[in-house]
Amino acid sequence: MAQHVPLNNIDHARLRVIAARGAAYGDAVMYAVTFPAELRNVQACYPIVFQKTADGGFQPLALFGFTPGQNLFLDGERWDAPYIPLAIERQPFLIGREGEELAMHVDLESPRIGTDCGEALFLPHGGTSAFLERMNSVLRALHEGLQATPAFIDALLAHDLLESFVLDIQLDDGSEHRLAGFYTINEERLRALDGAALERLHRQGHLEPVYMAVASLAHLRDLIDRVNRRHGRDA
Repeated sequence: MAQHVPLNNIDHARLRVIAARGAAYGDAVMYAVTFPAELRNVQACYPIVFQKTADGGFQPLALFGFTPGQNLFLDGERWDAPYIPLAIERQPFLIGREGEELAMHVDLESPRIGTDCGEALFLPHGGTSAFLERMNSVLRALHEGLQATPAFIDALLAHDLLESFVLDIQLDDGSEHRLAGFYTINEERLRALDGAALERLHRQGHLEPVYMAVASLAHLRDLIDRVNRRHGRDA
C-alpha cells in the first residue's frame, strides 16, 4: 500500500532512490499518462492513444504494450527507448498539498526507496542533491502539463476528432490479440477541418500535439515487432 508523505531533509535525510528501471520497481505497466507539451518527445518512441477518464473526459497515454502489465520497452533493468515519459520518470515522487501550497511528496512504500543504495536526495549538510532537483523539475513540468490537458481535450471534442478504435493483431506464432478500449484522432475529420478551424487550433497551441498524436501511431508496428521478438526469445 502506498504511503505518501511530504518530503523533508530532516525525516528523510538518509533516503536514497534507486533510479534503475525494471519490473521490480513498478515499471511493468502498459501505458503512462502524458500531456500535450510532452507529445513531441513521446511520439518519437511510443504510440499515443486516448483513454476515457472516470469523470467522462479523456487523457492522452503513451502506450508501452498491448495487455495490462506488459511493457515491451523493459529489458531487464534497461528501458529500451531514448525518452522516458515524465509520469514514469518521476516515481516515487508526486505532488501533494500542504494547506494551499503544492509540495513534493514521496511514497515511502515504493520499492525504489531505501537507505543503502541509489541516488541521495539530500547533501550531507541538508541541501538538495542534483537528482532531487531534477525530480522537482520533472514534477513541476508534469503538473503544469496535466493542467493544460483539459483545454486540449475540449478542443478535440469540439471538432469531434476522437474516435474509438480496435486493433486486431496476429503474431508470427499464430496467436491473436486485440487492443480495444482506447481512442485515436480521426484523421478524416482532421483533414476536413476548414482553414478557420485549423488556424484556431494553431493559435490555441493544440494543432501541433494533434499531429504528434497522429504521427505516433506508426509505432504500433514497432510494438507488434517487439511482441514477436519477445515471443521468439521465450519460445
